[in-house]
Amino acid sequence: MGHLTTKDAYKSLEERINWFTQGAPPTETLYKILQVLYSEKEAKWMALLPVRPFTLKRAAKIWNTTEAKAEKVLDHLCEKALLVDSEYHGVRRFVMPPPMAGFFEFALMRTRGDIDQRYLSELYYQYMNVEEDFVKDLFYATETKLGRVYVQEPVLTNEHMNHILDYEKASHIVEEAEYIGLGLCYCRHKAFHAGHPCEIDAPWDVCLTFGNVARSLAEHGGHARLISRRKPWMPWNVPMRPIWSR
Repeated sequence: MGHLTTKDAYKSLEERINWFTQGAPPTETLYKILQVLYSEKEAKWMALLPVRPFTLKRAAKIWNTTEAKAEKVLDHLCEKALLVDSEYHGVRRFVMPPPMAGFFEFALMRTRGDIDQRYLSELYYQYMNVEEDFVKDLFYATETKLGRVYVQEPVLTNEHMNHILDYEKASHIVEEAEYIGLGLCYCRHKAFHAGHPCEIDAPWDVCLTFGNVARSLAEHGGHARLISRRKPWMPWNVPMRPIWSR
């Protein structure tokens, strides 16, 4: 993979990230964030990967290396939650998640010793809460929205509704999910390290992911743990008070 040194690694990665509908405005802070999350070699490798899901064979061809060597790199990137994987018709596929909700959050969904989580949290706070360009672009720059609000089903009675489509029901999303993952709240973890802890001392073990993303995060690096959809796992019954490490 030595031929991947022709361009500045982090500039190439920033350009690759901004192929997404949801990008990340390039600033000095963004480059510092990328340097925490990616080694220089990882940045070079990631910058060459497609936006759409790709196979091991495709990655090996792009990197001009063997499939065995490519798989080792891809597994490592999954362990860091910089990639997520899935299986489609018996073939393993990989994809780079967007910044938000994606690899920015995944980095703080568990405690880890391979990065300085306090320093990363301070960078996130600077990038999102102080500089604000990223957040403004996230919510206002495109017609593709970051998220949506689900109907709060328990407050609706037959008197006030005709029908709620399954697509609008949070309960339907939960019931249909093959995998459900539970991890640390990225927002509260970040705020704690950045010197702005949650004022109501809310539990941190509350962040839910669904489907193959949940499975990938759980299998690679323990960024989430797989849970049942039955009530005993509900996060407000399992408040987490660990000793946080940098």
